[in-house]
Order: sequence, then C-alpha cells, then structure tokens
Amino acid sequence: MAFALPVWLAVQKELLEQTHVDPTCFDQFDDGALFLVFHLTRPCIAFITDAVRIRLKKIDPKKGELCADEMVMVALNYYAHGVASPDLLLRAGQSQADCPEILSTVSEVLAGMSDAFISFPLFHNAKHSVASRIEKFCGIPNALGVLAPAHFRIRASPYEKERFRSFLNTLGFTSVSSQLICDSDGNILSVEKCCVGSMYEEDMWYSSIKGKEMEEEVHGPFWVIGGKGYNLSKHVLTPVAEPANEKEIRFNEAHTKIQKVMRNTLGSMKWRFRCLMQLGFANDESLDKKNNIIKACCVLHNLAKKFSVPPPPVAGKIEPLHPSKLRTVPAEIIPEALKARQEIIDVKFSSSFSSQDTSNQNT
Repeated sequence: MAFALPVWLAVQKELLEQTHVDPTCFDQFDDGALFLVFHLTRPCIAFITDAVRIRLKKIDPKKGELCADEMVMVALNYYAHGVASPDLLLRAGQSQADCPEILSTVSEVLAGMSDAFISFPLFHNAKHSVASRIEKFCGIPNALGVLAPAHFRIRASPYEKERFRSFLNTLGFTSVSSQLICDSDGNILSVEKCCVGSMYEEDMWYSSIKGKEMEEEVHGPFWVIGGKGYNLSKHVLTPVAEPANEKEIRFNEAHTKIQKVMRNTLGSMKWRFRCLMQLGFANDESLDKKNNIIKACCVLHNLAKKFSVPPPPVAGKIEPLHPSKLRTVPAEIIPEALKARQEIIDVKFSSSFSSQDTSNQNT
C-alpha cells in the first residue's frame, strides 16, 4: 500500500460527506474513450476529481465545481499525452492560452496531496511490512525502499548552450532530476527535489529530507538500496564494486533485481503520463513548476495502482536507470558500513542460503 489505511479512509470519508453529486464533464466519455484520453479509469478519475475539487474550494471558495472538473479534465489529458487536446479544450470552453495556468493550478493541488498519498513508512509495523516484502522479493533484509534519481527530459535552446550546460546528464541530454524511493511493489514512497540533470545523486541524497533523516537515524537501523552513484554508508546499501566470490555475486544479483523494480516503476509512470517524457523548456527559476508536475504524476501513479488501473494500450521501451555520475576521486568507504554489508552477504547470501535465494528469484 502506498499510503496508510487511516489516511485513505479519512479522504474517502471526506468525499462521501459530499451528499450532492452533480454530473461532471467526464460523463461525456464512455469507459473506452475515457481510458484512451486520460490513461485512467472512471473510478480513479472520480476520486481524483473529487479530491481536487475539495482542495480547490478550500484554496479559493469562489471556484465553481464545474470549473474545477474542467480544470482537472484538461490537466489529466495533458499529463497523459504531454499536450492538451484542442478538441478537449474546446469541450471545456478553454483555449491553449488557458492551459499553462490550469496545469499550474491543478499540479500544485495534486503535489500538495503528496503528504497523503506518498507515504514513507514511519511506524514500526509499516517499516517491517515494507522491509519484509523487499526481503521476500530479493533476499536483502532491513530495507525501506529502493533509491534512485529519476531524469525527465527538458528542451535546451541551441543558442544558450552555456546556460543549459548544468542540465546535461550522463546520457548527454538535458534533464531535470528528482530523487525517488519506491517499495518492492512499485509504490512511490518518497519524491524530493527537482535539480539540474548534472547533479550528483550523492549530493542530492545528503541534501534531501529523507537523506538527512536516514543518516541521523530517525528511521532506525534500516537501509535504502542505492546504485553505484551512491556511497556505501550506514543507511545506503550499494552493490559490491568488484565481487570476489559466489556470495557477493548473488548479493549483486539480488541488488540488481530490486533496482529493476525502480526502473519498471519509472517506465510505467512515463508510459502513463507522457508529459514526463518531455517537460518543456526549463531554467533554475522554473524548477518549482516542474517539481509540481513530477510530484502530481507520482501521486497519480500511486492512485492508479490503488485503483488497479491497467497500463495504457501502447507501451514503449523501458528507459534504463541513468548511469551514475561518478566523482573523479572515489569517496572513502566507511568501515562500519562495509562491515554491515558484509554481514548481510555472509548471512543471507552464503551457499547455505542459496536455495532460499533461488526460491525468491522465482517469485
């Protein structure tokens, strides 16, 4: 589950208390057309629309319900395809000139819902539930999620190469990057920052809220599982750089297996919300708006999973996780962290554990 049951029930209660239900602009679509236009199902869209309408009323009581529905319709269409359909804008009585303001408003509201629908495990039972599912999936114990930078393409003007140099990532194109943590089921547990594409993931981690919390042991003796771009630390578990025996190879294979969950999660998000394939032009001043769109899509991703929404009909090739941006001078490995990782390898990935590990690989 991507968020705590009490939070879900509280939101449902708030929605159910809305006794008068008016027709919405989504009623003009049959179920098939609805999915093609928005990449979401009717129950999921109804929940999203009601939740946004309630929050818009709190922000600006003057906004009418029908206006809120139309704004959500335009925004969901934009998220799904990366551009708002002219026909849909016409149905909503809006124009292309209105689209940026609509998108900004709805994205801000949805991003504000991230505290309710993107939930890092905070309590004992939730932490052990997430950690036990990860251990069952790949064999690595005491992990609260998979950590990775997510890159989203932006456009760069050929006349402003110097200005956009900081947005160049390790694959050679311009992007913004956010720090994501997901669980073994592909639920987003945390999304933070919106940085230029050239930023080291290690720097992103240590300057992030979750990074500071983990390193200060706010979440106790747990790991997050990170790739080669992170330094092995007390709370970030990285693969063995040069495995020297079978148990280290098995550990790296388990590490790769859980990292693929993050890759598939990002692929699923980008297939469903094509706006993430290309976020338009960007500069340092526009990062907050890009961040709201990314967070909004993460909220919608978790809701889509909650409502068991199938993937869109046309899926592309899964984009690989970006190669790590490695520093010229390798960081010094903390002996305590190295010892802790070795203990996991010795206990969980020795030859005596291989049969259980094989069973996990087949689940």
